[in-house]
Amino acid sequence: MSCTTHTITLDPSKYDQEQINLMEERLILLDNDDRAIGEGSKKDCHLIPPAGSAETRSPLHRAFSVFLFHPQTGKLLLQRRADEKITFPKMWTNTCCSHPLTSFGEMDEEGQIGVRRAAARKLTHELGIPHTYPLDDFAYLTRIHYYAPSDEIWAEHEIDYIFFLTLDPKTDINPNEVSDVKWVSKADLEDFFKDPSSTFTPWFRLIAESFLYKWWDALLASRKDESQPLDAKALIAEVEKEKATMGSIIRM
Repeated sequence: MSCTTHTITLDPSKYDQEQINLMEERLILLDNDDRAIGEGSKKDCHLIPPAGSAETRSPLHRAFSVFLFHPQTGKLLLQRRADEKITFPKMWTNTCCSHPLTSFGEMDEEGQIGVRRAAARKLTHELGIPHTYPLDDFAYLTRIHYYAPSDEIWAEHEIDYIFFLTLDPKTDINPNEVSDVKWVSKADLEDFFKDPSSTFTPWFRLIAESFLYKWWDALLASRKDESQPLDAKALIAEVEKEKATMGSIIRM
């Protein structure tokens, strides 16, 4: 199965050429239970169907969101999406959010290995973080199913895999992807959300309002003293207990 939504031609006078090229990446189409049912271009997977179409939302596809915490300070690394981004430009968001592809072994589902490979790839592409850590260091916590328009043309409709990662990284940001980064404490982030001059991606707000803060607290509480580095994997057992009531996919 492939995307059957309408398509458009992206005008290089309106959109950045590098970002236009990335819109040809092949994403993984899903049913509501996160089963792969086909593929579609990144462009077609993010287009809102025109009025009168049988479908009212852009095609559901697989995604991930990484929340990278400093192992000593416990601060979270945020990024501001570049002006060149076609969807949700200039907005602050979590460390890295993107999509596994139908290539690079990123469709492999055992132990979320394909999504982990995609997360490591995009941390390097967007932030210049070298992949020198084991893929098991990504602590997989849950999946969320959400829909969020960017404007009248574009939207996200994703089953989004949520990963926590504890790492003290070297960064070399790609300016075509990221315009700024900052480390924030929990209190910093709460204040930042109140800043009327800043905008935030809708999935980042959803995740923060739903469970980010409580799991951040649990991460900080998982070490016996502040000299001990944090390990995101310490959260996995606790979150697994919550899934008995949350379900395996959180619908938002």
